Amino acid sequence: MTIIPLIEDSDRLEMRLKEIPPVPGVYFMKDGNENILYIGKSKKLRSRVRSYFRDRHNHSHRINLMIQQVTDIEFIVTDTEAEALALEANLIKNHQPHFNVLLKDDKKYPYLCITWSEPYPRIFITRKRNLSNPKDRYYGPYVDTGLLRSNLQLVKRLFPLRQRPKPLFKDRPCLNYDIGRCPGVCQQMISPEDYHQIVQKVAMVFQGRTEELIKNLTAQMQQAAAELNFETAAKFRDRIQGLQSLNQDQKVSLPDETVSLDAIALATDGQQASVQLFQIRAGHLVGRLGFLAKVYPSETALTSLELGGIIQRVLQEHYQTVDAVEIPSEIVLQYSLQDGELVADWLSDRKGRKVTLITPQRQAKLDLIAMVERNANYELMRLQKLSDRHHQSLQDLTEILDLPDLPHRIEGYDISHIQGSDAVASRVVFIDGLPAKQHYRQYKIKNPDVHSGRSDDFASLAEVIGRRFRDYQNLEPQDKPDLIMIDGGKGQLSAVVKVLQGLDILEELKVISLAKRREEIFVPGESQPLTTHPEQPGVQLLRRLRDEAHRFAVSFHRNQRSKRMKRSHLDDIPGLGHHRQKLLLGHFRSIDYIRMATPTQLAEVPGIGEKLARQIYDYFHPST
Repeated sequence: MTIIPLIEDSDRLEMRLKEIPPVPGVYFMKDGNENILYIGKSKKLRSRVRSYFRDRHNHSHRINLMIQQVTDIEFIVTDTEAEALALEANLIKNHQPHFNVLLKDDKKYPYLCITWSEPYPRIFITRKRNLSNPKDRYYGPYVDTGLLRSNLQLVKRLFPLRQRPKPLFKDRPCLNYDIGRCPGVCQQMISPEDYHQIVQKVAMVFQGRTEELIKNLTAQMQQAAAELNFETAAKFRDRIQGLQSLNQDQKVSLPDETVSLDAIALATDGQQASVQLFQIRAGHLVGRLGFLAKVYPSETALTSLELGGIIQRVLQEHYQTVDAVEIPSEIVLQYSLQDGELVADWLSDRKGRKVTLITPQRQAKLDLIAMVERNANYELMRLQKLSDRHHQSLQDLTEILDLPDLPHRIEGYDISHIQGSDAVASRVVFIDGLPAKQHYRQYKIKNPDVHSGRSDDFASLAEVIGRRFRDYQNLEPQDKPDLIMIDGGKGQLSAVVKVLQGLDILEELKVISLAKRREEIFVPGESQPLTTHPEQPGVQLLRRLRDEAHRFAVSFHRNQRSKRMKRSHLDDIPGLGHHRQKLLLGHFRSIDYIRMATPTQLAEVPGIGEKLARQIYDYFHPST
């Protein structure tokens, strides 16, 4: 049953509006499928929601488009408007409604992650912000990836931190411990509490609190020197010198060295907005963060109020996830915020002291905002060039293959094996010309005719395509590819076409193959390749897809082969089944460590008794 939008049913609309109380809270606009289209907050819910359906000619194109789809309105009442603001920010982050001005998590900018949820936290760079554990912290997103990596490398040299994700040795620390780079985390030679204290110092660097950290280390150095502990004092001195050189090349000095603030400005082309946040601490630029916000196209230029709305969304998104100590007392904004006072009160409550939002009028801060805006413009231009390059490749590919529209989702498939052994396949996906790794898949070839000494790429591809598309009609529209590319020539393509014909979906899918030697494109029903040049943009896009599919398949094949080789020795030991093999490998990590273990050490593994331990030892140490 189709539900009529509220805008077309005045009686139901009026009845729903009367049910909404005139109190602070958060409201949800929903469509006929119960999807949340928009989340907002207001001091008086009824008046705010009613305003959407009146004076529609004053609304933006984005809001008018949203109103046409609203079939229901829900709400949550709060005690104060400040509570509504905080709740709105959380709900938008969790639900990501289509019509809110949202930050795009498109992995263009990296974060630094510290896993505080673990006894010995890891520190690493990631482009995927996954808040699976609320204790973990993400710093960023950073615009300058190279600078972030160099800073992390310097920090790992200055502070004793875990250097490896997994221990290198089972019963002793590695060289990093001997040279003072690691406190022996793998052997728990430092307590979790003491290690947390070290990581907290590192976190201060990425919180923009380097000057505060230097003061703390200076005090510790002076205390160590006063106690005649000169070796410890020298370590503090080296750390202080290293921190003073941190980011030295990219720091921008301001006239007032006591200034600590954040400055936010944006640049937009009407399709997306590049937002930059400069972190100024003690008069120096210590961090430059970048955000991308989706902008709905409009017939007229965006107003300052709408641009302020984008900045407000960035501001709420960013400061909601940082520690209170990272919120500066002053934030300089390019545009005023509609809820400026409310946002300032919310930030002050989080920080525990007054936070001021300023739209500058004086020259010094106007110059600062102009510098931030200029950088936002440069970043927007870079993104536009990148987008134009991808669009050109997609346009050229569309012309080569005579497609009706630009291909949104392209899937690439490849097979990897060594003479039939450990045969696997890969599927990689490009969305709008860019890798979408969340959609990548790996397949183990199950065909019994494909085994060591006998390979069959045609049969392997046929199997994978059959497994992928056997339930094609039930796939969601966004999961159906606009183009399928097979790594190979006419033979591989024919095998795939035969499977798609058997599934009766060949007419619904566009499938091609790309041969390696001359980068030739083959299409079904044609004995000769298409007339193309290897260096034209569309062919280069297919090559990138093919190379990514090949890389992904080869890495999976090597992983499977390595596992098989690990188990090959253990398979020959009588009485050692698959389950006990897993227990041994989980305990000792490798065949080499199992070979070096004594019978007593082998017997310590659960499920391995003294008799079996002796058999394992004798297998690796046959009597001569």
